This record gives sequence, C-alpha cells and structure tokens, in this order.
Amino acid sequence: MSERLSPGDEAPDFTLPDDQGGEVTLSDLRGRKVIVYFYPAAMTPGCTTQACDFSDNISSLRGEGYEVLGISPDAPAKLAKFREKDGLTITLLSDADRAVMTRWGAFGEKKLYGKTVEGVIRSTVVVDEQGQVSHAMYNVKATGHVAKLRRDLGLA
Repeated sequence: MSERLSPGDEAPDFTLPDDQGGEVTLSDLRGRKVIVYFYPAAMTPGCTTQACDFSDNISSLRGEGYEVLGISPDAPAKLAKFREKDGLTITLLSDADRAVMTRWGAFGEKKLYGKTVEGVIRSTVVVDEQGQVSHAMYNVKATGHVAKLRRDLGLA
C-alpha cells in the first residue's frame, strides 16, 4: 500500500504525457496552485461526471489561480477521445504504469462492491505555489466533488 500524502508534504514531481501529444511536468507549474486529481477510467459514468464538473468550473478555478490536472491509467489516445466526446477543457494526463498514482497514494487496495481489490483510488491533491501539498483527499465521491473542493479551498 502506498503512503498517502498529507498537507505540508512536498508534492512528488512527475512528467506525464497528455492527450494532445505533449508532456506536463508538475514542477513547471511552480508559482501556480495545482489541483491534481486521479480517476480510474476515462468514459465511465463517475469519471465523466467528475471531469465535466472540473471542466465546467475551470475558468473560475483558473481565475482563482488554480490549474487542474486529471490523471488516469488510460492511454493518451483514449484521453483524447474522452476530451472530444465530452468537450473537456482540463488537462488530461496518462499514468499508464501507475507509478505517479502509487507515489501519490492514489493506487492500492480499495473496496469495490464489498470486495477488496487493487486499483485507482479516486483522489484529489491540491499543491500550492511552492510545490507543497495543501489539501489531500482520498476516496472522494465523483458527484458534487468540485463543489465540496471549492468550499474546502474557501472559494465562492
């Protein structure tokens, strides 16, 4: 089981491929606040709800100085389809080997329909301008998560 991050921890740096043929490195975003969220699979109901919710809120979040990175184990080509199908406006990253998820505590044992399985733990970690974790939430619900996150961050 991977260690979960806590407020005050240094956010582990990463470079991951995005859905548009580029790469995103977390440390390149220093000076901005970054919401990093992990989800199990593109184009599934809960993950679509969550991604659309972040996309619907992206302009106000960016207005408050936040960038949003959505990370799943899906291949970049599948993420590109996800973006197109649902009109997503957030950055989607592929962590195919789940190494980043594991380092961030977002991959491991979880309960699914009463069984213990290994998989992606729906998680959201907020990183401040200096690269420190300010909020770390694990086993979040897809529906209503962005509204709860906005309240936790003190945003209107």
